[in-house]
Amino acid sequence: MDLSKIAVSINKAINTQEVAVKEKHARTCILGTHHEKGAHTFWASVNRLPLSSNAVLCWKFCHVFHKLLRDGHPNVIKDSMRNKADLTDMSRMWGHLSEGYGKLCSIYLKLLITKMEFHIKNPRFPGNLQMSNRQLDEAGENDVNNFFQLTVEMFDYLECELNLFLGVFSSLDMSRSVSVTAAGQCRLAPLIQVILDSSHLYDYTVKLLFKLHSCLPADTLQGHRDRFQEQFKKLKSLFYRSSNLQYFKRLIQIPQLPENPPNFLRASALSEHISPVVVIPAESSSPESEHLVETDDLVDTDVPVPPPVLETKFDDLFGTSAAIDPFNFSQNGVRKDDKDRLIDQLTREIQALKDELDSFRLESGRLCQALRGRVNELEAELAEQSHLRLQAEGESEFLKVELDDLRRVREDTEKEQRSLTEIEKKAQANEQRYTKLKEKYSMLVQSHADLLRKNAEVTRQMTVARAAQDEVEAVRREMQEKVKAAQEVADRQERNQLEQFQELQRELASSRTELDSLKTTVASSQQSSELLSTQLVTLESEKVELVQSLSKVETELAVRGEELERVQSSLATERESGVKTAEALQNQLNEKESREQALESQLVAARWSSLQGAVEEAEKIIQDSLTQIEDPAHISCTSSADYLASRCQASLDCMDRLQSAREAFLADNTGVSELVRVVTQCGHLVGDTIVQGSATSHMVPVEQADALSESVKACGAEALALLSQMKQQSSLSAADNGKLRAALEAILATAEKLRPRGLELQQGELGDLVEQEMAATSAAVESAAARIEEMLNNSRAVDTGVKMEVNERILASCTELMQAIKQLVLSSKNLQKDIVESGRGAASMKEFYAKNSRWTEGLISASKAVGWGATVMVDAADLVVQGKGKFEELMVCSHEIAASTAQLVAASKVKADKDSANLQRLQKASRGVTQATAAVVASTKSGKSQIEEKDTMDFSSMTLIQIKRQEMDAQVLVLELETRLQKERERLGELRKKHYELAGVAEGWDEQQEG
Repeated sequence: MDLSKIAVSINKAINTQEVAVKEKHARTCILGTHHEKGAHTFWASVNRLPLSSNAVLCWKFCHVFHKLLRDGHPNVIKDSMRNKADLTDMSRMWGHLSEGYGKLCSIYLKLLITKMEFHIKNPRFPGNLQMSNRQLDEAGENDVNNFFQLTVEMFDYLECELNLFLGVFSSLDMSRSVSVTAAGQCRLAPLIQVILDSSHLYDYTVKLLFKLHSCLPADTLQGHRDRFQEQFKKLKSLFYRSSNLQYFKRLIQIPQLPENPPNFLRASALSEHISPVVVIPAESSSPESEHLVETDDLVDTDVPVPPPVLETKFDDLFGTSAAIDPFNFSQNGVRKDDKDRLIDQLTREIQALKDELDSFRLESGRLCQALRGRVNELEAELAEQSHLRLQAEGESEFLKVELDDLRRVREDTEKEQRSLTEIEKKAQANEQRYTKLKEKYSMLVQSHADLLRKNAEVTRQMTVARAAQDEVEAVRREMQEKVKAAQEVADRQERNQLEQFQELQRELASSRTELDSLKTTVASSQQSSELLSTQLVTLESEKVELVQSLSKVETELAVRGEELERVQSSLATERESGVKTAEALQNQLNEKESREQALESQLVAARWSSLQGAVEEAEKIIQDSLTQIEDPAHISCTSSADYLASRCQASLDCMDRLQSAREAFLADNTGVSELVRVVTQCGHLVGDTIVQGSATSHMVPVEQADALSESVKACGAEALALLSQMKQQSSLSAADNGKLRAALEAILATAEKLRPRGLELQQGELGDLVEQEMAATSAAVESAAARIEEMLNNSRAVDTGVKMEVNERILASCTELMQAIKQLVLSSKNLQKDIVESGRGAASMKEFYAKNSRWTEGLISASKAVGWGATVMVDAADLVVQGKGKFEELMVCSHEIAASTAQLVAASKVKADKDSANLQRLQKASRGVTQATAAVVASTKSGKSQIEEKDTMDFSSMTLIQIKRQEMDAQVLVLELETRLQKERERLGELRKKHYELAGVAEGWDEQQEG
């Protein structure tokens, strides 16, 4: 398809007439983008149109551009992003108008800009927005954040579509049949593209919101739901209003949205969602439709058509006419006149035949032109049908794939349904089991509470019983004391009475004696006899009183005895009840002790299970470390020997704590928490030691790396063996961490060997090493200068012409560079002597170097770099002279030498006096090295330009397509080289970073500076 034909169709489609864009012109523009795989021709034609001055022209441009974004080549979006700023300015300009096409153009341009930005941000979405569910899931990359952002962008996109919908409807007078007028159709035609986009955006928004509600809480998505419901109401209303317009009924079948929006809070509502499908009926041929005519066959009225060439068949058959033949003459005039008349007649007939032939030719030209137009029309229709066929095949493949996806989704849904049913059954069984367990647990809790209450009650009863028993004992003792006191009182009274009775008897005896004496003396005195009888009566009355009091005491003793018997009987009864209560309490106490023993056994089992869990977790950590070091991705991990040694030492310290905690647990199994903590910490430390040991092996020589890897694996195996012994209760006491300790000590010893030697130098060795390195550098420079001189002599003997000139120039510049480096090294040595002499005081030179170890190590590193750079540059120069090397290698070596000498100068002058003469000479020598380096680079570049052949570029015999092809190839090569250059720069940066890290480890840069 010619580009000029596309330009003509673009100009026909985008014009100032207020009529709808014809489909055939828009279709030609779409085919043109697929033909040229972009939109360069479209934008080249559009940029010449006055879009900012004519609103109808801008409106039709937006319509055609929208069609290209939907159905054109995918590169149309990328090519159009270059004009985004112009479209934005145009939208802002038309936005100043409040009515008519100006306002509509502003809204439409904002929609197109939003569409381009959406497809640039989400390149997985095609321009027509047709995607399957699987492609929609892939667009979000299974990340809920991406789905969340994609939903917001679709809301913005759909908002712009709805704004254009509302703007067009508000600009039309719906009270009249505007859809049948040309002006109304001009405004309504772009809404077909809006309906197609809106149906897809609505469908994808619903699916994404259901997916988000399955991953995020409902409160988080409240704003999404509110915005969706608002857009749902607008879109439903607009679809309904559009379906009632006569213009859309014959062009598109608009779907109707459901009565209510989907309920995203119910996951099963997704199965009720029906994707809206917009159907565009097949176009029927009508006499009003125009045929697509290729512009190649149109007649250009500006160019004059050359007249047809007259044929002279008559002259070829009958000869030239008599009027022009000088030899045609006759003897008589009559003959000549007849002949002239005949010639005139024949000439007229010939002229008539020629006119008829011209008319026949014109008619045949018109017929050929019409036939060509018809052929072109048929070819265009054939191309369109082929495109439609390919599109139908693509849609058929897409539908097949979507059908397969639906089948797989249905199978997956059935499987998920079955699994969901099984899960529900299991959930019900688990819930029933949980209910039973909960009830049993409640019963156990209730019984436990009852037992606790009974225990408290029994304890209280025991306390009361004990208090009662104590009280009974006290009462008994009190009664016994009272009885004893009463008996003592009765005994005392009885003894007193007995004594009184005996006394009375004695008195009676004495009275009788006296009576006898009185009787003997009765005669002597009557008065004394009467007195005695009176005393006797008195004594008898006292005796009667004593007998009565004795009977009262005996009665009281009998009552007290009965009381004592009652108390003893009640005490025996209480003692029996107390014995029974004590037996019941003893039984409850035994049950409590049995429960405590069961709980103690459960506690012991829980302690052991926690220990086993900690051991298993430590095993997993160590096993994960062993698996990690076997992973190929672990090869890129590195570590230092110092860090490995610190990890080993921490693991060994943890071994001591593990041994102490294990012995403490064996002595008293209640102290399991310390052992669990130590086992977990030990697992982490040993796993870290394994990983760091493997990472350290990636930075050491192969033999040492293999030995370190074997030690690390052996350490992991011993750790797993120790933990497996600790898992068994029977083998816990026999578990020995000696082998694991030996493996860790072996790794520690290897790490100590791998530590940089510069960190362990003694004072004497450091001073000697400075002298050795400076001497080695001088020797390397001398050797390099001698090799360059030898190479120069060999080149003069072998090479001739330009090559000898180039080699002599390069080797001469290298010789000058070596001389400058030699002078720099000598100046540096002299400056170091001044520094040592001025700074050491009474100390020796070696002590000064040891005191300033950081500065000394910098000198050593700089000297090594200078010697190594000189050796490498000589090797590169040798290869260049032999024709086997690259000039770039020699230039890089020169720059590396300049950097190394700068490092040496910086290390030498850091402690020097700024007024020192040797420092001035060192700086002068440094400038000399810089100049010599520049001379080497310049001579190398000059030699390279003389030796390398330059291809002459002759494009005279190449066509436009060949030149375009060569240009594309050159652009591809430039992009490849730029990509490669970028990757090599990144690689160079990583190498420099790694070199800095290794140099820091070797020279102790990571340690704090002393003093």
